[in-house]
Parts: sequence; structure tokens; C-alpha cells
Amino acid sequence: MLILRLFLILAALLIAVSGGMYLFTRKQRYLNFAWQTVRLIVVVVLIFAALFVLERLVLTGWRILV
Repeated sequence: MLILRLFLILAALLIAVSGGMYLFTRKQRYLNFAWQTVRLIVVVVLIFAALFVLERLVLTGWRILV
């Protein structure tokens, strides 16, 4: 969970810096980079959520078997 929090904090900083660079330079590539970062964050969070749900299901199933 600590890794996920660290990842989200770093990603938020990266998006903020990209947005600031866009406001400063008005170059579209910074917005594109921020958008790609947001998409990556969503994918990673969905993967982590799926793993947590899978872990919960496996532990519940294991408890029934024991």
C-alpha cells in the first residue's frame, strides 16, 4: 500500500509539473504527456484494485477450506 501511495504522490507531482510547463510554454506536448500519465495511473490503480479483490477472494476461499 505504501508503494501505491508513493506512486500516486509522484504521479500527482508529475502531472502538476507538466501542467505548469504547459502554462509556462504553451506547448501541446506537455498536455499530451500529462494525459498519458493519467491513463497510466488509471491502469495501475485498476491492476492494484483487481489484485486486492483477488487476494480477498483467495483468502476467503482458503478460510472456507480450512
